[in-house]
Amino acid sequence: MDIILVPGLWLDASSWELVVPALEAAGHRAHPLTLPGTESKEADRSRVGLREHVDAVVAAIDACDAAVLLVGHSAGCGVCHAAVDARPDRVARAVYVGGFPTGDGGTLADGFPVMGDDLPLPDWSEFGAEDLTDLDDAALARFRERAVASPARVVRDRQRLTDERRYDVPVTAVATEYTSEMLRGWIASGAEPVQEFTRLEVDHVDLPTGHWPQLTRPDDLARVIVDAAARV
Repeated sequence: MDIILVPGLWLDASSWELVVPALEAAGHRAHPLTLPGTESKEADRSRVGLREHVDAVVAAIDACDAAVLLVGHSAGCGVCHAAVDARPDRVARAVYVGGFPTGDGGTLADGFPVMGDDLPLPDWSEFGAEDLTDLDDAALARFRERAVASPARVVRDRQRLTDERRYDVPVTAVATEYTSEMLRGWIASGAEPVQEFTRLEVDHVDLPTGHWPQLTRPDDLARVIVDAAARV
């Protein structure tokens, strides 16, 4: 099966490098993406917004011969949800890792400081201890070295969704720095960032670690993705 891997903020296709071998060993075709504006630290991000990221994922879906498994991480979950909205008949299942499917009119991430057209990786003090679980000082240093600023407009632009067939696409929600029980509680309480889940068929999976399981527990994340593909 074709599995499209969409990174979250500050990451490119290489962030999936520890996950891809296990997916391919299981017989799948992995397509890790580098989204527009994250090609290099020096890339021009002034003309890149949320729509450009969504269009890049849609193009990857269209390049595959059959329906795909679409995997998003963190803010990439919102990008993937918009791609599902654009191609509901071409996505067999979506996997949202440490993130939520942003609804119409919402934004992918709030509160991170931007610098002009760039959204640089913040200081680690801006993250909670739970986000950084399983990342030691050396791993944090490697992360910062490889990190690429995301386009600021990606987190500022409003999500635009138009096709309710997106709700027909089943989802695997992977809880990382929070638990599935916590996520269910947020959904039940009506928390705005998770309201799209209320209209989706959702399988909940716990993968206890920090916010970046592709770096901290790549083999376990690969097994979750392979299991999701088996449900198609």
